[in-house]
Amino acid sequence: MASSIGSARRHPVIAEDVELIFYRSEQWQGFAGSHVLVAGATSFLAAYLIEFFALLSERWPERPVVIHALARDRKKLEARFPHLTGLDWFRPIIQDVCDPLPTLERVDFIVHAAGAGSPKHYLADPVGTARANVLGVLNLLELARSCKSRLLFMSSGAVYGHGQSDQAINETGFGALDPLDISACYGESKRMAETLCADYHRQHGVAAVIARISHTYGPGIALDDGRSFADFIADAIAGRRIVLSSDGSGSRPFCYVADATAAFLMLLLRGQAGDAYNVGMDEETTILELARLIARLSPNPDLEVVCQAPTSQRQALFRAGGHFDLKKIELLGWRPTTLPEAGFERTLRYFTQH
Repeated sequence: MASSIGSARRHPVIAEDVELIFYRSEQWQGFAGSHVLVAGATSFLAAYLIEFFALLSERWPERPVVIHALARDRKKLEARFPHLTGLDWFRPIIQDVCDPLPTLERVDFIVHAAGAGSPKHYLADPVGTARANVLGVLNLLELARSCKSRLLFMSSGAVYGHGQSDQAINETGFGALDPLDISACYGESKRMAETLCADYHRQHGVAAVIARISHTYGPGIALDDGRSFADFIADAIAGRRIVLSSDGSGSRPFCYVADATAAFLMLLLRGQAGDAYNVGMDEETTILELARLIARLSPNPDLEVVCQAPTSQRQALFRAGGHFDLKKIELLGWRPTTLPEAGFERTLRYFTQH
């Protein structure tokens, strides 16, 4: 019987995205022949990084990128990467990022993308959320220290605190963050993890770089993620009317995942150690505009968009609006280029072709 190892293929939309990243004017040869550990390998953002590293290995078989894919669930990992399972340079590590890590002789780059990123999930497991960010980053920083690795920590705009800003938020624009609020498990643990990254750089010379990530969407997002754009996509695919639990006036800066992935890769290679960079879109779209856009792009014509009265149930505290100042990462040569019209068209195409 012929072997099925590597016989599956990546989804065509993702394949197009990683090809476009590959042809950006960046020295991706810096990853050639390296060993990369990605924690949270099946998470939305990490999966795109793995797809890109896999593309490099396919392009450069004489100097492949060895991918150490850390995930808690082997079946989920194999389901997400059937086209990589069994390949010599794709090496699963099945465990929690908070548990002691196995001994690895060589790791050149480390990405911490483990832990809940959606309010639906981190509010359901606040202790697990804090553990993944704080204990997880400690484990990975110690590994980076021993292996002299570069480390990228996936942080969040949640570190900037609550409220609304009429000005673009730069890397020093911090607001209040109530440590007893139900969402503090996420924002406060991201802050602590950032502090640890900076401290390991100052005290031990670890080349830790921080990406503060805004609202990111695209192929591979879980349709039960709980965030508005995932709900709208699920409704559009199912042919259900899109229902907003507000008047839709709140706005968000929606960044396409392939754009964000290019930024993460550049930060891994060239980001200033001990420093943080905003990664996101710097133009906002209202929730109502987004719902109408997805309805228009839907395979189901005449999809209805309905606004309902907001719930009186207490919610976690989040910024009602605001977007990032991208001047700092622009100095590295990065800007998002995919507007919502194109990005959500690609996202819908991913699910309808799945």
